[in-house]
Parts: sequence; C-alpha cells; structure tokens
Amino acid sequence: MKKQNYLSVQNLTKIYGKKKPFVAVDEISFDLKEGEILGLLGPNGSGKTTTIQMLLGTLSHTSGTILYFGKEFPRYRSEVLQSVSFASTYTSLPYILTVRENLKCFGLYYGIRDIDTKTDPLLERFGILDKKYSPISSLSAGQITRLMLVKAFFTNPKVVLLDEPTASLDPDMSAEVCTFLLEERKRTGLSILFTSHKMEEVSEICDRVIFLKNGKIVADDLPKNLARSISSYQLRLTIVDGMKRLIALAEKQNITYKVDNRVIALFLDEKEIPNFLHAIMQQNIAYTSVQIKEPSLDDYFIKLAEKKK
Repeated sequence: MKKQNYLSVQNLTKIYGKKKPFVAVDEISFDLKEGEILGLLGPNGSGKTTTIQMLLGTLSHTSGTILYFGKEFPRYRSEVLQSVSFASTYTSLPYILTVRENLKCFGLYYGIRDIDTKTDPLLERFGILDKKYSPISSLSAGQITRLMLVKAFFTNPKVVLLDEPTASLDPDMSAEVCTFLLEERKRTGLSILFTSHKMEEVSEICDRVIFLKNGKIVADDLPKNLARSISSYQLRLTIVDGMKRLIALAEKQNITYKVDNRVIALFLDEKEIPNFLHAIMQQNIAYTSVQIKEPSLDDYFIKLAEKKK
C-alpha cells in the first residue's frame, strides 16, 4: 500500500525586508511520508530553523504552500497542530513552573487530562522522573532538552518536528534518544522531520536527507547515496620512517594530505589506494598501522559547506 504524505511543501519561500530583500528560504519543495524520518540538514544560516518556524506557523511564509494530511496550513492551523508537535534544544519553558505544571498546561491544549499517565513513562525513559515536581529553573540544559522531548511525544502526534534534539546531550543519552525515535516510529507510524549537525545520528535514523544551502535544496537522497557521491577515501598511516618522502610522493601525485605528528591522512579515490601503497613500499617508507575510511555523510556535509555560493 502506498504511504500518504503527512506533510507536503511546495515552493515555500521566506523573504525578509523590502528595500533590500533577503531570501532566507528560496522556493523549496519536499514531502514527508507516513512513517518516514527525514533529515533536514545544512550549514548554519542555510534556512533550516526558518523552515521549521514556517511549518509550525510561528513565522509566516512569503509564498508557497504547506499541506498537512492534505489540508492547507495555516488555514486549518488549529486542527492540524492537534497532530503535530515540536522539540528543540533552543526553546525555553516558563522557569517558575514545575516540570509537571508545564506538561499539564501543554496537555490541556490537546485536551489531555490524565497527564501523569501519559508523561510518567516518558519522564522515566529519559531519566527525569525524579524532577517531576522541580521548577524548570533547577534543571540542567540536558534535562530541559529531555523534557522538551517528553513534551513533544506524550500527545501521540502524527508528525514531530525536531530541531537539534540531541545538541546538549551526552553520547549515551543521545544514543538513547535515537533508539527511542526509531521505536516510536515503529510503534505508531509517526513521521519525523529531524535537524542535526551530528551526521552519525542522521545516517543511523534518517530514511532520507535534504540538504539546504543559502535557502535552497541542493540535495535530496538516501544518506548512504550522498556519502558515496564523495569519491575521496581517507588513508591514514602512522609513519615510523620516511615522512618527508611520503609527503613528496603525495605532492607529486597531487594527493591532498594532512599531517598530525607522525600520522598522515591522505585523501584519494578508492581505486588509487593499491597503487599508492605499492609506491610507498618502493620508497622504503615504514609505517606501523594503516586505516582506510570510507566516505561518510560528514564528508559530504563538509564538502557542501566548503563550496562557494
């Protein structure tokens, strides 16, 4: 059975100013299907947060259309937002209220009255159940981030917009969040739009990724396909003797390299690696270890960010 589009964006544009207009988001179009986790990536200033704000209705769009579940947004904003939620590391909650009071206020907006039944399992899952009656002002940045995730998921949404949801979390909790997202997608079939600068997370959980640059979509593909589009592999060697000869050999063959003490990283096509290692042997260059790293989504991100406008 063909999955429906929970979110459809067509030619979405945001322009600031009139005398000297600045195009923050430039006619972007994409769909978010039922049960899909879609990565929305790009360098700082690429338009990711502006896009999410328009998808939430907290920022008006200049032109284009946004459809949730086939209904025009913001015309049906109140109805649509009953099935859409949001979490971000960079938003805040009323500091004077307790964790439970914040969740209760938010739950009432969705008509949820049995707050404890809905929120306690999530508070426990994210390790903050003991903070339930604590004011927000007493929480750490990481605890607030986890609370924002509780707020986003206890309403049983169909679409969740997540803006850097693991930015202030330690590696263990970040991994737990990713596991949770995959479990929730499997359990409920919800759809997630996910922004992050952690490419390893994106590769792990996203079915597809969109890259924004200067407000435009410059790539839309599977994470593995984008990584494979980078031809350069990284060859890392720990040199015992012959570093100068190795550098000369790399420069002669126009191979990019970086040196860190006795370790050299060389960037070359996969098919060039065997011949280069053979040339190293002929130069009597001694090394104690060799590592070959395949291109990753990180490499794609860096390449994209480095390209001129």
